[in-house]
Amino acid sequence: MILSDKRILEEIEKGTIKIEPYDRSCLGSNSYDVHLGSTLATYKEHMIDAKKHNEIEYFEIPDEGIVLYPHIFYLGVTLEYTETHAHVPFLEGKSSTGRLGIDIHATAGKGDVGFCGNWTLEISVKQPVKVYKGMPIGQLIYFPVEGEIEVKYNQKSNAKYSGQPNKPVESMMWKNKF
Repeated sequence: MILSDKRILEEIEKGTIKIEPYDRSCLGSNSYDVHLGSTLATYKEHMIDAKKHNEIEYFEIPDEGIVLYPHIFYLGVTLEYTETHAHVPFLEGKSSTGRLGIDIHATAGKGDVGFCGNWTLEISVKQPVKVYKGMPIGQLIYFPVEGEIEVKYNQKSNAKYSGQPNKPVESMMWKNKF
């Protein structure tokens, strides 16, 4: 079951869902539109290693936009900071974004109960496409949770992505033991 617009509004009022900045016109019948933040990043090295801390370099999207190219993996960020304390948030691309050939996540569309932060986007494109800061990039949908949560994501000592800032965050796979 997905929360409706009225239920999302109720949860925002209760404080179990937080979206900043919030714009009522971005609330759909069962989702909330999020926008591309001003910062993108790419990995510094062409070959990345899952056991290594792979560093990224940041760059700002100018007012006139920036062209993204295929075969380059970009990390982006949502303009919106969100908190979700009682539901499972999912970030999906908008159909208009997909029709431009833009994928906004490779695998990480699901958040956890207790996620607090800006969403890092895993962006790839099918052909060169110009993007702009503040453009609609995705939509959040919320699912209720059945059962009580023992430990929320933001309360876990090993939560690698809790409190994400308003700039992209690189993979923290290197922190895992394997």
